[in-house]
Amino acid sequence: MSIEIANESGADVDEASIVAAARFALDKMEVSPLAELSVLLVTLEVMEDLHQRWMDLPGPTDVMAFPMDELDSSRRPDAPDASPALLGDIVLCPAFARDQAKTAGHSVLDELHLLTVHGVLHLLGYDHAEPAEEREMFGLQNRILGEFQSAIAALDARDAQRNADDRVLGIAGLDTPAPGETP
Repeated sequence: MSIEIANESGADVDEASIVAAARFALDKMEVSPLAELSVLLVTLEVMEDLHQRWMDLPGPTDVMAFPMDELDSSRRPDAPDASPALLGDIVLCPAFARDQAKTAGHSVLDELHLLTVHGVLHLLGYDHAEPAEEREMFGLQNRILGEFQSAIAALDARDAQRNADDRVLGIAGLDTPAPGETP
């Protein structure tokens, strides 16, 4: 699965983590590994322009999704016999996300993960215009985010354990290479 990311927002963002969130969501949705996705991070001004131009709504927004291929049952990238597909573009606005994160009481990166998953679901044809659609999409979004956060926490715990093990081995003098081994 090819995921391109471009940060034109001027914000210092963990781009690899955003790509990981997108990849995780696409994997959970069983999207073809041949699919391609683009993520673009933009300024408030650029997002405001896109929001006005494409949605005919004033002001900036947090995330917009622009599907590339028509999503019908025979061409959906998450269909059983999927062929290569350009899913489309997800556009994120870190400055807008920062304010939302503060209101929600979590980090900007957590907000960007949420918006990335939200954008992926929109590219896959999910919407939240009607109450039933909103329940389905947000339920799926929350499940994917929860599983992503659990996976990240497990990786962090594993890394912490490895670091602790390395310290103990160092204290015990077992971290030096044996004769003939390279350090």
